[in-house]
Amino acid sequence: MIVKPQDILNEVDQRTLLTLARSSVGEALETQCRPKYVEVLSPMLHVKRGVFVTLLQEGALRGCVGFPYPSRPLAEACQEAAYSAAFEDARFPPLDPGEFIDIEFEISALTEMKPIKLSQIKVGVDGLFISRGKKSGLLLPQVAFEERWTPEEFLGQTCLKAGLPQDAWKKDAEILGFEAQIFGDKDMRLR
Repeated sequence: MIVKPQDILNEVDQRTLLTLARSSVGEALETQCRPKYVEVLSPMLHVKRGVFVTLLQEGALRGCVGFPYPSRPLAEACQEAAYSAAFEDARFPPLDPGEFIDIEFEISALTEMKPIKLSQIKVGVDGLFISRGKKSGLLLPQVAFEERWTPEEFLGQTCLKAGLPQDAWKKDAEILGFEAQIFGDKDMRLR
C-alpha cells in the first residue's frame, strides 16, 4: 500500500487537527459536557477518513480511541476521538483537569483499508485490522515498530487485541492493512 498524495495532510491541516483535539478535551474539562464541533475551512479536513487520537503522559499511553472507517469528516472524527480518548477509553479513568497540561496529543490519519497478506506487511508502515464474526481488533503502524515485532508477531498481537486466538490470522480471520500519517504535539513543537 502506498499513501496517495491526496491523502497527505499539510502542516496547516495537521496543526488544525491537533488544536481541535486539544481544545475538545479542554472544553470538556471546563464545561463537563461533550464539546460542540468546530467547523473548519480546509477541504482536506471535510473528507471522510478513519482517524485515531492517542494521548500520552510522560511518553506512556494515557488513552487511544478512533474510528477505523471513514464514516465522518476528518475534523469532526478527530474531535470526537480526542474526547473519547480522554474520557471514554475503558483502560483508563477519565482524564483529570490536573493531568491536562502534561498530555501530549498524537493523531493517526488513516488511509483506506485493503486486504493484506503476511508477505506484504511492512512493520512501521502498515497498520492492521483483523476481524472474525463480531470480534475485531486494530493496531496502528507505530505499535509494531515500537515493540519491534515481526510481521507474524504483529498479526498475532492484532488477533489478541480482537479477542481471537493468536493464530486466527492463519485460519479464517479477515486481515486488512492500512497506512497512517502520524503527527503530534512534538512534531509541531506545540509542547
